[in-house]
Amino acid sequence: MRWMIYGANGYTGELVARQAVRDGMRPVLAGRNGRSIHRLGDELGCETSIFALSREAAIEALHDVDLVLHCAGPFTDTSQVMIEACLETGTHYLDITGEIDVFEYVHSKQRAAQAKESGIILCSGVGFDVIPTDCVARKLKELLPDATSLALGFSAAGGISPGTMKTAVRGLGSSSMERVNGKLSPFPIGAKRRTIDFGRGSRTAIAIPWGDVSTAYYTTDIPNITTWVPVPTATAYVARTLSWFSPILGKDAVQKRLLRYVDENVSGPDEAEREKSSTYVWGEATNAEGRKIVVRIQTASTYAFTVYGALAVVKRLLGPGRMLAGSFTPAMLFGSQFLEEIQGSSSFVVDEIRP
Repeated sequence: MRWMIYGANGYTGELVARQAVRDGMRPVLAGRNGRSIHRLGDELGCETSIFALSREAAIEALHDVDLVLHCAGPFTDTSQVMIEACLETGTHYLDITGEIDVFEYVHSKQRAAQAKESGIILCSGVGFDVIPTDCVARKLKELLPDATSLALGFSAAGGISPGTMKTAVRGLGSSSMERVNGKLSPFPIGAKRRTIDFGRGSRTAIAIPWGDVSTAYYTTDIPNITTWVPVPTATAYVARTLSWFSPILGKDAVQKRLLRYVDENVSGPDEAEREKSSTYVWGEATNAEGRKIVVRIQTASTYAFTVYGALAVVKRLLGPGRMLAGSFTPAMLFGSQFLEEIQGSSSFVVDEIRP
């Protein structure tokens, strides 16, 4: 089967492309920057495809491609056109987003029906966003089927890529997000705090708008979901103060300056940083009687995991066997144990807390 990495010249896309070739795969390397894509294609011995993300150009480029791994963010801006092209050409669609709006678009009833009709799989979030937390969510659902609330989080080290930083900048003018009684509900960033042991001691954590607020609902059907990261206590208060300036930080002029700063100053963690760090993933499910199950697991660093996780999904979809068509999360496709099978992951550690 023929498959493509779109955005192969970006920070994460290039990491995925290089690992794919090391694994004996030969993806088509694609993007709109011809010079960068051709350079990488020549170096890795891969076919190249140059096109901007318009519907017509994407349809033409994908007409003989079985699967595309979309790595060109911010995905709120780029994913819809690629998904529409995949639906038209019968191409499986994967991406590495963590953006709630994209997940909601992919899992809408209309998109799921279109995917079934086209005979393809739509699966967003096949990197660190959101494979680890999605598999933890499914594991918790298996252990506590009557759970009514779910909290997920992670403690990560290492740097940040330009694409991820740009997504964070775009979010400065918006609210945090949780799911309450099945509905997405915004609240001020920094407004919710708690103490969590992610796997290396208790830390102050704040609730953030992580992708599982969307995806974990489709994976587990648990109606109340929050997502958390650890921060220094002082940072928690700063985040709350920062939310007061959201209207200013969301203005076009301010956004342009911040995004320009990212282009000029952010390069992403190097190989040594990616290899030496690891990530601790945590989840907690609670039922109506107050019974709690906590699951923890350690994974590779965020960007290393994205490479390993995305390629693990690609290999499964390109391998033998037929899968159902439609819109899926990673854990819906492959189960909770999928996380334990990805390079750099440990095994689940489970604790139970009874009321």
